[in-house]
Amino acid sequence: MTVRRPRLPAPRGLERGPAVTITVDGTPTTAYVGESVAAALLADGDLSTRTTSGGEPRGLFCGMGVCFDCLVVVDGVPGTRACVTWVREDMEVSRQDGPGFPRGAGDGGAGGDPGRAPAG
Repeated sequence: MTVRRPRLPAPRGLERGPAVTITVDGTPTTAYVGESVAAALLADGDLSTRTTSGGEPRGLFCGMGVCFDCLVVVDGVPGTRACVTWVREDMEVSRQDGPGFPRGAGDGGAGGDPGRAPAG
């Protein structure tokens, strides 16, 4: 369940980058230049970024691109690490189900490694 929360104000002496609009699972949301997709998802209130092929939720773990738990689909590209991908205007982000499909799209019988794009 996603709980929408207002973003915290920037701490004194720090400024955010310009606001951009990204689409997360079909819903437009505000993010800021200079933040990662993972930060935008966390600020939006949902800690999960994907589910395994067995249906178990995963999210941000290492935060530096090593563990591959934060995989999402960005602009149609599955297996994108949310923690090391910077937001940009008009970016389309979908939480990933199993081996690389946007949430709700199913795997089309592809199976395989959730860290790799399906063959085809």
